[in-house]
Amino acid sequence: MSQPQPARSFGRVAAAYDRGRPGYPAQVGPWLTGGPGRTVLELGAGTGKLTALLVQHGHDVHATDPDPAMLEVLSAALPGVRTSVAGAEDLPVAGRSVDVVVCAQSFHWFDLERALPEIARVLKPGGHLALVWNQTYQKIPWVRRLGAIIGQDQVADPAEPLRDSGLFGPVEETELRHWQDVNRSSVVDLAASHSGVSTLEPEAREAKLAEVAAFYDDYGRGMDGMQLPYVARCFRAPVIDDGRAEDPGPGTTSAADGASQGGPSVSDGSDTDMLLIDFR
Repeated sequence: MSQPQPARSFGRVAAAYDRGRPGYPAQVGPWLTGGPGRTVLELGAGTGKLTALLVQHGHDVHATDPDPAMLEVLSAALPGVRTSVAGAEDLPVAGRSVDVVVCAQSFHWFDLERALPEIARVLKPGGHLALVWNQTYQKIPWVRRLGAIIGQDQVADPAEPLRDSGLFGPVEETELRHWQDVNRSSVVDLAASHSGVSTLEPEAREAKLAEVAAFYDDYGRGMDGMQLPYVARCFRAPVIDDGRAEDPGPGTTSAADGASQGGPSVSDGSDTDMLLIDFR
């Protein structure tokens, strides 16, 4: 029986992905976009973990993902956001038409030889590419043990491929810390959403999820849950304006009316020093 490719394995666990994956600290939105009122093309938007934050900050977002099952979850939560089933290697938007291209947890899946020229094509002069990855804070023993059970995404520094492409300028980066509240159910969903688990044969997958549940029973705090610490690694690089002519392209990036505005700001804990607690 053939196994699904890891980059296309998320649709089968879209609901678990949405329940189990963390969001992003509030500061990520302004840092990635670089200012208010941007026209944003999001690649690999998934179930909308970052999309919701971008919409909350008032940006005009067009969310794309190669997996329609992921976008179904996004559209249910954010019905005013325009979506397209598309990969980063063939973008359904006009050339020089968006201010920012954003990728959350997805850039490492792209065929960069094809995707980077496409990203450069759609960016306006002065526009930029922005990337973010949530990675667990591995200095805490129980977090390391959880990572050993479910696996860790190996994310290479994107600066080298961006620089070598000749399409983008210097790469800026920052790190923002935040927490995810987890309980027995959501930590199992988190594990189920990882490609290394979702691509296992059914029997092996169930055994792995049972191992995660047993881990929580050993380390967890019952109904009170636990706080899983993350570092959001952020990168951005401006497109190099090579004097390209306007390209009509296959579409536009105007989002549907009705994108919601954000309410009062609520602290997510990332603006305070991280309290590192080993619950063992």
